[in-house]
Amino acid sequence: MKIVPTGYFNRAVKRLHPNEKELLDKAVQAIVNDVEIGDLKTGDIAGIRVYKFKLNKALMLLTYRVEAEILYLLEYGSHENFYRDLKRH
Repeated sequence: MKIVPTGYFNRAVKRLHPNEKELLDKAVQAIVNDVEIGDLKTGDIAGIRVYKFKLNKALMLLTYRVEAEILYLLEYGSHENFYRDLKRH
């Protein structure tokens, strides 16, 4: 499966420490192993899946979409204003 990160995702990842990046990589690997692991959203963000995981005791969200064996990593961040910002992008 090909993994394609978006610009928003890359900007969020740049700010991570190496140990945080490692946990994010494990989350991405979990998605690759089972693409239906995330919650499928409806409404304004229909078709997007959200995978939630813990990072240093904080709940982090990773949005993605799968189309024809391509995994698009859309956005990554904490829950605060996450869905509002996701709708804008």
